[in-house]
Amino acid sequence: MAKQAKSAPAKKGAAKAAKSGKNDEAARKVAPSAKKAEAAKAKRRGTGDPNKKRGSKSGPVVAEIPSGLPGSEAELAEQPQFEPRYPGSGRLEGKVALVTGGDSGIGRAVAVLFAREGAAVAISYLSEEQDARETQRACEAEGARAMRFAGDLGDPKVCKKLVDAVVKAFGGLDVLVNNAGEQHPNAEITAITPQQLQRTFQSNIYSMFYLTQAARPHLKRGAAIINCTSITSYQGSGELLDYSSTKGAITAFTRSLSENLIEHGIRVNGVAPGPIWTPLNPAGGAPPEKVANFGDDSPMGRPGQPNEVAPSFLFLACEDSSYMSGQVLHPNGGTVVNG
Repeated sequence: MAKQAKSAPAKKGAAKAAKSGKNDEAARKVAPSAKKAEAAKAKRRGTGDPNKKRGSKSGPVVAEIPSGLPGSEAELAEQPQFEPRYPGSGRLEGKVALVTGGDSGIGRAVAVLFAREGAAVAISYLSEEQDARETQRACEAEGARAMRFAGDLGDPKVCKKLVDAVVKAFGGLDVLVNNAGEQHPNAEITAITPQQLQRTFQSNIYSMFYLTQAARPHLKRGAAIINCTSITSYQGSGELLDYSSTKGAITAFTRSLSENLIEHGIRVNGVAPGPIWTPLNPAGGAPPEKVANFGDDSPMGRPGQPNEVAPSFLFLACEDSSYMSGQVLHPNGGTVVNG
């Protein structure tokens, strides 16, 4: 039987209801309490030190942190899955690993998996203390030594302090995971401000240079560096122009750094995740209507979980990948990419 055509007012009302339903679904995924989320944002805006512009004639100016960042995993109603999915086998026994952005999302899953595989783990994070404490607790529950360090890695002085603290606490550094990053959607290139452009580049790619420079004197033959790039480096993203540009830079940085360090016995590789459910998108990295259907357009029809990505980092950190350098792995839900 043919469906009866809706009148124009009915169509308009149905469209409005559908849009409202999507926004409601996004709200359910993001936070159980709007008041709690707003209070958390206000608290972040009120923390003086991380939000100050830093820099001098002898160093770079560090752009301000936008309100709402970095996003709290504890506030998500739909919790990302970070727990390792299989028993450890000692593949990182005796190693020291530093994971940036380790308080939540992919970084948390990587840190806990490394801990299960025997590594002493240091995590860095911007300001989400509750998330960072939970990651440290989860690492220690695996029997690992763990530490946390708060700071803005867009500042080279902070990167130097971080590496010094890790070496002092654990006696060295064997695995560096450059994972920290941020993104801000814009429909038009004209909407991207100089401040946002500076902030995105300093968080996503400058920080990798600064941290690798600070870590290099401590990385011996057999060490590994793993950089987190993105599917957007290969596909592009019309609403993430600055973010995608930094991810393309990270892919090139990974390949070039491999060429630079391979003769010293230091392997450099990357991981390019697809849509993974972390605080990054709900915290402002994607519009609410996209959060509601996040990952549905992947070939697998769903977003990935952090613990589905972490094994790629483990493979590249341990001796299983001893004949790989300058390469990128693609846990992206089945999207075929080239390059």
